[in-house]
Amino acid sequence: MLSISNLNVSFGGVQALNLTHFELKDKELRVIIGPNGAGKSTFMDVLCGKTVPTGGSACFKGTNLIGKSEIEIARMGIGRKFQKPSVFEGLSVFDNLMLGLKGKKGCFSSLFFKLKPEQKNRIISVAKRVNLYEKLYAPAGSLSHGQKQWLEIAIVLLQEPKLMLIDEPAAGMSDAETEKTGELLCELAQNNGVIVIEHDMHFVKQIAQDKVTVLVRGEILTEGSFDEVKNNRDVIDCYLGTPESAQTRK
Repeated sequence: MLSISNLNVSFGGVQALNLTHFELKDKELRVIIGPNGAGKSTFMDVLCGKTVPTGGSACFKGTNLIGKSEIEIARMGIGRKFQKPSVFEGLSVFDNLMLGLKGKKGCFSSLFFKLKPEQKNRIISVAKRVNLYEKLYAPAGSLSHGQKQWLEIAIVLLQEPKLMLIDEPAAGMSDAETEKTGELLCELAQNNGVIVIEHDMHFVKQIAQDKVTVLVRGEILTEGSFDEVKNNRDVIDCYLGTPESAQTRK
C-alpha cells in the first residue's frame, strides 16, 4: 500500500526525517513510536501533503505522493486525524459528521446541498461504529475529550479513506475510552491501512498486530513485534527507559 524510499525532510539545514526504506502492507495496522522530535508527525505531514520533503519518494498504491496537494492526496484515499481534535463544538455531532461526508465542498455545491437518505444512513452507521450513536444530536462541545477523538475518527471514516493516519488517539482518554479506541482501530484495520503514532505503551500493546516502528532523530531505529521492540536495548536506552518503566509509560 505504501512504499517509502530515501525520504528526507530538512528545516533550516536541520534534518528532521531520513527514511531510507519503509513499507506498509494493505490492511496493516502499523504503530510508530519514538521520543518527541523523532520525526513522527513530520512523516505524517509528508504523507498528507502538508510538508514537502527535500528528497525521496513516497508511493501510495504505486503513485508518488510527492508534489501533490493535500486535496489531491485526500482524494486518492489518505485521511488524517490530528493529535488535537478539531471539531465544530457549536454544532451537533450529526452536523459535524454531515460536514465530513465525501463529496464536493465548493460554495455552489454547499449552498444547494440536500442530505440523501443513504448519506443519513451512512452517518448513523459510522456513529454507531465509533460509539457516538447516543450522542448524535448533542453539541460536539459537550463531548468528553475521548468522544471528540472518536468524532474526528468518524469524520475521517466518512471520507472513505484507504489509508488512515491517526496521531496519538489515546491522549487524554480514560482507560475505558482507550480500550474502546483500541478495539475500533483494530476493527478499522480489517478494511483499511492504518498508521498510528502513540506514546502510551499499554495502548500500543493492545493494538500492535504486526510491526512496531521506532523512530529516533528522524531515522528508523528498529522494527519488530511489540515484545521485540519493548525489550530492545537500543529502544530502552533511547526512549523507553527500563523495561519496568516501559510497562507503565504514558
